[in-house]
Amino acid sequence: MARGSRASVDVEYSPVGEGLGMRDFWLYVWLRRVSVITAHIISVGLVFLTSILSRPGTSLFSWHPVCMSLGFCLCMTEGILLFSAEGSPFCFKSRKWKVRLHWFFQALLLVFGATGFGFMVASKNVSEHSHFTSWHSLLGVTTMVATMLQATCGVFLLFPKLISAQSFPRMRLYHATCGLVAYLLSAVTVMAAMFTDWFQAMVKGVTWYIFFLLPLFPALVVMNQITSAFLPKKKITS
Repeated sequence: MARGSRASVDVEYSPVGEGLGMRDFWLYVWLRRVSVITAHIISVGLVFLTSILSRPGTSLFSWHPVCMSLGFCLCMTEGILLFSAEGSPFCFKSRKWKVRLHWFFQALLLVFGATGFGFMVASKNVSEHSHFTSWHSLLGVTTMVATMLQATCGVFLLFPKLISAQSFPRMRLYHATCGLVAYLLSAVTVMAAMFTDWFQAMVKGVTWYIFFLLPLFPALVVMNQITSAFLPKKKITS
């Protein structure tokens, strides 16, 4: 076949924080901005409400929901949304500055996650209850594993000399994919926690349904941001 007789197809990935489609359309941009701001508010609100319900310090278990909400509802959400071009308080910062802050939030996530996990195990040991017998606990362990996987991918991105230059774009995609899976798992785990006896003893009726739906909104915003940033865009060149 003659050279140049067929158009070549290059697959490119848009940078983190850049969406696809109707970004230039003012209504679309406004809706994205409102969505991101709402996700910020919900993530902070979930931590605040969880702290009120658990009353940290009253028992070993009381620290578990507080630490987990700080890690997965707040730090994980903020660590992703800071790359958003709409509604993020860090939107005017440089890419390098955002990456450093992203790592700070992710490090806090791992610390809070490990601490919350430790309090849960200690509480079960003291009360002599069996470990990992509920869907919430099983989902929680799965979420921790996925979080560690995305952090491992992130280490290779932070120290690119550990991998080849050809592997860097693929590792970046792996990191984003693991991060999305971990975030969605964390949202499902939070929702599963609302079926536990501890939560249902304190929250009932319409309030319970509001709590149940709250984690869904930040999850949708995060999913839209990550998929928009990493879905391949085909660029046709002759």
